[in-house]
Order: sequence, then structure tokens, then C-alpha cells
Amino acid sequence: METPRLYIVAYDISDPKRWRRVFKIMHGYGEWVQLSIFQCRLESKRHAELISLLEGIIHNQEDHILLIDLGNVDTVEPKVVSLGKASFEPIDLAPIII
Repeated sequence: METPRLYIVAYDISDPKRWRRVFKIMHGYGEWVQLSIFQCRLESKRHAELISLLEGIIHNQEDHILLIDLGNVDTVEPKVVSLGKASFEPIDLAPIII
């Protein structure tokens, strides 16, 4: 069985309807961290599936999505600094720095 990788997905979608569609899709692939940021544990098949779905929604000249690969979920040791009112619990309670 393939070990999943930890991704941070951040997006800037110019149209509110497309933004909502991307947001709904992301909920099926990861945990919501902040307005347009998710953290996801994905095996390669789910990663490719997510990219395909997102490419079908966005307008390449107007929108931007970053998928940041932090590495193997078993070995990555991310750190998080979270400031402000939102409570945030990273996957496996391991912190992440973005």
C-alpha cells in the first residue's frame, strides 16, 4: 500500500461561483485550515484525481491553485504557527509552517 503524502492546497479563485465549487471539492480531499487553504493526505491516485477535478473548474487566466507537497506523512515534521481567533489542529496533531 502506498504511503500518502501531506499537501497544503491554497487557491485564489476570481469568480465566487467557481470558488464555491473548488471549496466543496476540497472538503472531499482534505481538512479546511483557513479561508482558501486546505491540508490533505493524498496517495498518488487521489492527488491526480484532485488535480483533474480542479483543472476542470478553474479558468487558467484568472485563477491560481498551489499544491505544496510537504512529503511523506510518516516522516514529515511540519511546524505551525497559528495566530488569531481560529483554532487549528493539523493532521495527526503535527504542526505545519506555510
